[in-house]
Amino acid sequence: MNRRHFMGQSAAALGLLTGLSGPARAANLQKAEILVIGGGYGGATAAKYLRLFSNNTARVTIIEPNPEFISCPMSNLVIGGSRKLSELTVSYDGLSKRHGIKIVKDSVINIDAAKQTVQLASGKTMRFDKVVLSPGIGLMMDSVQGLAQANQAGVTLQAWKAGPETVALHNQIAAMREGGVYAITIPEAPYRCPPGPYERACQVASYLKANNPKGKVLILDANQDVTSKGGLFKKVWAEQYAGMIEYRPKHNAVAVDAKTKTIKFDVQDDVKADVLNILPAMRAGDVAVKSGIANSNGRWANVNYINFESTAAKNVHVIGDAIQVAPLMPKSGHMANQHAKVTAAAIVAELSGWEVNPAPVLTNTCYSFVNAREVVHVASVHQYNAAEKTFRTVPGSGGLSSEPTSLEGVYAWGWARNIWADSLA
Repeated sequence: MNRRHFMGQSAAALGLLTGLSGPARAANLQKAEILVIGGGYGGATAAKYLRLFSNNTARVTIIEPNPEFISCPMSNLVIGGSRKLSELTVSYDGLSKRHGIKIVKDSVINIDAAKQTVQLASGKTMRFDKVVLSPGIGLMMDSVQGLAQANQAGVTLQAWKAGPETVALHNQIAAMREGGVYAITIPEAPYRCPPGPYERACQVASYLKANNPKGKVLILDANQDVTSKGGLFKKVWAEQYAGMIEYRPKHNAVAVDAKTKTIKFDVQDDVKADVLNILPAMRAGDVAVKSGIANSNGRWANVNYINFESTAAKNVHVIGDAIQVAPLMPKSGHMANQHAKVTAAAIVAELSGWEVNPAPVLTNTCYSFVNAREVVHVASVHQYNAAEKTFRTVPGSGGLSSEPTSLEGVYAWGWARNIWADSLA
C-alpha cells in the first residue's frame, strides 16, 4: 500500500472526504495559499491535515507567535504541583520537518477578507486564498472592574492560557500562608473548558492537603450550578476534600480590590482571599474581534458548520474555542482538533472541485484529574443535522465516569500523548 492509497483510505474511514477517486482539479489546490492562524489544538491539527488530505500538495503556512506548543489540557496539574510545564510542551518541528508546513513566528492583527490579506504584528502583509482562523479565546478583563490593573501588578493571575502564568500561579499557592485561602471565580458559561475551573480547585486542594492542610479553596461560580461533571466533582469535594473546598454558586464577580485582595459581587457579600484566581468573561481571540469576524454578540464567531466558514468573511474558516458553538458542543481541545479535521477536509474538497462531506461527525472526550492520579471523564458524539444546519449530540453516545479511578488517569495521559502526536507529530 503506497502513501496516497493509505491516506485515501484513512480519510474515507473518517468520513471526511468524498470523491477522492474522482477527477482531481489539483491545480487550484496546489496554487492556493492557505494560512493557518494559531498553532494550538485547532490550528496545528488543521495545518497537518491540510497537508495529509492533499497528499502533501497544498501550500500551508502557520502563523503563531509562540516558539512551542504548550497544552492547556493537563496544565492544572502544573498548578497542583504534580507535573512540570515542560511535560506539556511539544515542538513545532514535526509540522515543519515531517509535513513541510511553513511556520512564521508572528501574530496576525487584522484580516481583510475582501482583499484576502492578513496584516502581521511585524508590519508584513500576507495574501491568502483560504484562512483557517484558530485564535483561541480572549479574556474580557474589563468585565471585572480593577482586574486589568490587579493582573498587571501581579496580584491576580488567570493562568487560563498555559504558559508562564501557570507556573506563577502555582508559586503563589505554594507561598500562601498557613491556613490561607485560595479563591477562584468562574464566569457565566460559555467559557473555555467547562470543567477546567472545578478540576483546578481539586488540584489546588490536593496540593494544600499535602503541604498546607489548614488551607481553604473557595469556588465562586457565576453559574447556577457546576457546569460539567457536577455530581462527580461534588462527590469528590465531599469525600476527598471535606472542610477544605467550599462551593458557592450564583457569585458573579464584578470588581476586585488589589490592595485588600477583595472580590466584589453583583449581589453577594465581598470575599477576601490570599490568592485570587479571577477568571473573567471570555470571547474569541483578539484578531477575530478586531476583524469583525466575532459576529455573535461581538464575542464569538458564527460559522457554517458544514465547513466552518465564517458567516461574516468568505474564505475564512473559524475553528476551536472562538466559534459560537452548536448545542451541547463544548469548548475543548479535543473538539478543536475535530473542527480542524472537518475544516481541512472541506477546504481540500472545495479547492479540488469535490463535494464537501454532507454529514460530518465529531467526537469529544474530556478528562479531569481530581488529585494527582485519579480521573473522571465525559464523552460525546456530535452529528451534523442538514435540516437544522447544526450539530446535534447522537442519542445514547458518550457518557460519564461512575467514579474517579487511577486507571482513568492512565487513559488521560494516553489521550494527551495521542492527541499531541495527532496534531503535531
